Amino acid sequence: MGENKFMQGNAACVEAALSAGLKFYAGYPITPSTELAELCAEKLPLIGGRFIQMEDEIASMGAVIGASFAGVMSMTATSGPGFSLKQENLGYASFVEAPCVIVNVMRGGPSTGLPTSPAQSDVMQAKWGTHGDHPIIVLCPDSVKSMYDLTIRAFELSEEFRVPVILAADEVIAHMRERIEIRDDIKPVQRKYTTKKPGEFKPYDDSEGLVPPMAKFGDGYRFNTTGLMHDTEGFPTSDPIKCQKLQDRLRDKIEKNLEKIVSVKTYNMDDAEVAVFAYGSTARSAMAAIVEARSNGIKAGLIVPETLWPFPEKIITQYASKVKAFVVAEMNMGQMVYEVERSMKGKSRLLTVFQANGELIKPELILNRIREAVK
Repeated sequence: MGENKFMQGNAACVEAALSAGLKFYAGYPITPSTELAELCAEKLPLIGGRFIQMEDEIASMGAVIGASFAGVMSMTATSGPGFSLKQENLGYASFVEAPCVIVNVMRGGPSTGLPTSPAQSDVMQAKWGTHGDHPIIVLCPDSVKSMYDLTIRAFELSEEFRVPVILAADEVIAHMRERIEIRDDIKPVQRKYTTKKPGEFKPYDDSEGLVPPMAKFGDGYRFNTTGLMHDTEGFPTSDPIKCQKLQDRLRDKIEKNLEKIVSVKTYNMDDAEVAVFAYGSTARSAMAAIVEARSNGIKAGLIVPETLWPFPEKIITQYASKVKAFVVAEMNMGQMVYEVERSMKGKSRLLTVFQANGELIKPELILNRIREAVK
């Protein structure tokens, strides 16, 4: 058994990251993620880790990539404007397959927007913000406990699939406080290293599977890393066969492992006639709404994706033919709703609750849509 603590979401994220093996943090302060930087600055030196406050978010992301290749678990954190600045290096990390974790505590936007207020405005940017096709995994907590659990999961997935993993929290989850159990059974994430000798090692050799093992920094391995299309040795190539093979592998290492990656929580969906789809802090309002709906005789259920990308299409399709309607609630002007609509395949009605004014969506707004769905 671990120790019970009353913690803020951002603090829980740092506790989990340290347990997962975090040894390097580079970042630039930005509301509402600043506590992550403050706590990493305090705690990392105590365990032999390193904290660097960089000059900006662009440099922060670059430093995290370098630390990852040097062999340490690495993380950075930001919010909307900073997340935009990270996009170029985030694409680079995806292409050179640098495992790392990026925490994006979403706030109201665009531009400077509402720095201290919640929103869910970056979820499409998390998938499509960087240019070119690239693999990405995005996790979304809906409580302090899930902030803790999904941070650990983010490090595990980043190492297993050699990808940047984004933890897309919102301001409410980052700053609220709840009692959670700090586990004492977590083992630091272990990286998969090559067993080949330095002269035989190829950094992007796919002969051992879709996720090539990495080399231990400082053990005599020399290899090239580039943001250009590259061959298995890491050198630039414009050979269309090699280029397509690389793109296919990057896609397949995610798409062929959806059962391992995708996680969804469901509540009261066995007999539901209306399904509510909500994530992050909005899922908490949705939970209150379905409880109230049930007390009024309406069979409402809730689908809460912990994985936003890859999108949990399968479960939406599964329930689309069983319910009368889906109600999608988001603290934005409509983003994930289009993925839900696509996955429904026209099998049921779609109703929405969108809000982008810096306030939480109230349960009664979702409840009103549930009532409309059964009319």
